[in-house]
Amino acid sequence: MSLNIVLFEPEIPQNTGNIARTCAATGSNLHLIKPLGFSVKDKYLKRAGLDYWSLVDITYYDNFEEFKKTIGNNTVFISTTKESRFYTDVTYPDGCYIIFGKETAGLPDYIHNEYLENRIKIPMIDNEHARSLNLANSVNIVMYEALRQLGFPQMV
Repeated sequence: MSLNIVLFEPEIPQNTGNIARTCAATGSNLHLIKPLGFSVKDKYLKRAGLDYWSLVDITYYDNFEEFKKTIGNNTVFISTTKESRFYTDVTYPDGCYIIFGKETAGLPDYIHNEYLENRIKIPMIDNEHARSLNLANSVNIVMYEALRQLGFPQMV
């Protein structure tokens, strides 16, 4: 059993490092779609991931098209604030991919249009000043719901 977390053009190294650490601790795979807003040698990225980097299965893609071609017909969900269905309202199949957008802009329209039926959101208060949650926190919330549904595979 596996879960695939996908970051589309992540910009903040600490977020990606924290997400990599959670992927390592849960046995989830991490997929990074370029361009990245930092170097993978960035000290903040490494510090956030601590000594977990060797435990994480990371795949890099030059662009979204390469990612799509690689994953074939696997189920894909996109996490967005532009949806009414909660992340708890879907069933996550084994091997599914959950895509999260970049910190400053989310996901572009062409990705939204591709996965209109598989969009999910984390509920928040209705306040224009509370636009979104931190990326690493959002990934953790959705990831643990998917892992719960899958029976926390290989976790004790």
